[in-house]
Amino acid sequence: MIGLGYLQRLGKALMLPIAVLPIAALLLRLGQEDLLNIHFISSAGQAIFDQLPLLFAMGVAIGLSKNAAGAAALAGAVGWFVLNAGTSAINPDINMSFLGGLLSGIVAGHAFNRFSEVQSDFLGFFSGTRLVPIVTGLAMLAIAWVCGYVWPFVQSGVDSMGRGLAESGSLGQFAYGFLNRMLIPLGLHHVLNAWVWFGLGEFTNAAGSVVTGDLGRFFAGDPTAGKFMVGFFPVMIAGLPCAALAMYCAAPKEKRRQVGTMLFSVALTAGLTGITEPLEFMFMFLAPGLYVLHAVLTGISMVATNAAGILHGFGFSAGMLDMVLNWGLATNPWRLVLFCAIFGPLYFFSFFVAIKLFNLKTPGRENADTRNTEQPAAPTTNEKQEADDNPKDNPKDKLSTQAGQFAQALGGKDNLISIDACITRLRLRVQNADLIDESALKSLGSQGVVRLDASNIQVVLGTKAEGIAAEMNRLP
Repeated sequence: MIGLGYLQRLGKALMLPIAVLPIAALLLRLGQEDLLNIHFISSAGQAIFDQLPLLFAMGVAIGLSKNAAGAAALAGAVGWFVLNAGTSAINPDINMSFLGGLLSGIVAGHAFNRFSEVQSDFLGFFSGTRLVPIVTGLAMLAIAWVCGYVWPFVQSGVDSMGRGLAESGSLGQFAYGFLNRMLIPLGLHHVLNAWVWFGLGEFTNAAGSVVTGDLGRFFAGDPTAGKFMVGFFPVMIAGLPCAALAMYCAAPKEKRRQVGTMLFSVALTAGLTGITEPLEFMFMFLAPGLYVLHAVLTGISMVATNAAGILHGFGFSAGMLDMVLNWGLATNPWRLVLFCAIFGPLYFFSFFVAIKLFNLKTPGRENADTRNTEQPAAPTTNEKQEADDNPKDNPKDKLSTQAGQFAQALGGKDNLISIDACITRLRLRVQNADLIDESALKSLGSQGVVRLDASNIQVVLGTKAEGIAAEMNRLP
């Protein structure tokens, strides 16, 4: 049975191919006639969108493999070629699109983990990592034969599910917006997004190619695409920045200066780029009820913007930069400005009232022993002594020291089966979760610990998570 631990690994793996979308969307958009009108630039961007299934196959394989191995990417590509050609030979009407790439990447990633260290005199040159593409190709050949006959029925079910979501109107839009935010603490929102953005619906572009997904269809010129992206713009551009302002105003006056710089920097990031996790994690664990309110408001925004006849999309996230850049592809984008003007005050007053009414522990209002910042923890006595003894320590040395402290708080290096990171979180698999000292983690700067199951743990650290994970992996 697939558990939350595996799903969060898959969600993290999906981030690698998704990370190429900003450059693809930028090139495709800049080359359009209403902007630079340079065909070769838009063609370069379109080429990335055309190869998204292949990119998913390679990226997911890397994400699931041990040590993000390049050999796994090659195996993912081999798997996709075999699957695509094999199913088409049986039934030319089959179009597995990004789901085929996802399946190829999963098989390749696991094939690498299982066979990359196999050594055999019989296999000789083809032992080890060279065996992985061979195993993947053979496995995908069998899967291609099965999918050639079974996939039309699966595709019919997927299409029905997609049509059901698209035609469910306000209910489906609210559910997607709400779940998109509620799955962030578990790191599973990427799994939901991948299907909606890259698998929902079909559109045949001017070149005759079939494009799937709300995001892909939007950039291909589908006039009906953007329903499941547009509602994020008012939330990210105005809602969350005003929520940060509410938390600032609700903080005690003597602490506003302390939390103000931190809140306003992440608020600016959210508004301009749509990167919201650093801000959301500041209140997600301290005030979970407030986070549920945020998820509800996101669902409402999704419903309201669709009801107003607005369609808009993004290549990365729903920040100001994407709204302006893709303005020419949108339907009634000027109405989004009005919704930003509505959702900004709505977030501010609802957050401020909720914080004051229920005495919620947002930044600056925590108990004395609770930390909720992404700033490094105050140095301990030992750390101060080390700093005095080593005044010229470079940042990498300090990060290595912090990594050792985190490993100790997590039960020691021997307690850590695997160490990974995803933007703001350590993703860990541990031998014994009872050995984790959450108080020590908080003193080191952790904003919260998410226990997915008995062995899969996430520690929210902020933007230093990837650096800490890298140093922890280097510990003896």
